Amino acid sequence: MNIQGKTALITGASRGIGRAIALELAQHGAKRLLLVARDLDRLNELAKEVSAFGVEAIVLSLDLTQTVEVNISIAQAWRDHGPIHLLVNCAGVAHQSSFLRSQLLDVQEEIAINLIGMYTVTRLVARRMASQREGRIVNVSSLMGKVAAPTMATYSATKFAIMGFTQALRGELAAHNIGVTALLPSLTDTDMARGMQWFRWVAVMTPKQVARALINGLNNESPEILVGWQSHLAVWCNRVAPWLLERILMFTAPQVE
Repeated sequence: MNIQGKTALITGASRGIGRAIALELAQHGAKRLLLVARDLDRLNELAKEVSAFGVEAIVLSLDLTQTVEVNISIAQAWRDHGPIHLLVNCAGVAHQSSFLRSQLLDVQEEIAINLIGMYTVTRLVARRMASQREGRIVNVSSLMGKVAAPTMATYSATKFAIMGFTQALRGELAAHNIGVTALLPSLTDTDMARGMQWFRWVAVMTPKQVARALINGLNNESPEILVGWQSHLAVWCNRVAPWLLERILMFTAPQVE
């Protein structure tokens, strides 16, 4: 997909990977960016940076768990600003905990944002993309959507679910000329990740590296975009020797109470 002259909607745009993707799309010639997140101040700051590249920025301060509000706001944005060609579902939360000490409220938040929020936005946008017979949807999963690890059980569950959702949509929406891609970053230096205990010996990515990998993947029409050599190695090891990878993950995982 060539992003030049296109309109993109990015959820989770106020920080981390979503913010980096918005800036990368602006630098690669996007015409208009719809920036979605809860933090209005951060969105406005990002909009100023995007506008400096000559790209129109529309700020949508939304809580993705509020389905009615999300539907109304995005429908209005489509009406007022024209069709969306690229949807990037980047909004997500993670709670690190040993499973025996995990809290139901944390799990419910992960499901509400990582899955239900993604579904709400995708359903609305995909229907309109199908009518125009053009579009690309990118769902941001994680290496944890391929390889689960201790202390991240419920987060991994949502990211595995995103992979299944993406694969199913890829088959269903192909007839409408809509491509569906999964982006799978490994550990990335974001606000969310800084609040966690990191796995030993994992090479940390930057949000900009992830965003650049997305641009390359879009240009190559890749169905899945694994970011970083360690991700490729982990997926390969999980395929040929899953017992070995499980031992490695047990050894490198932090001891979280």
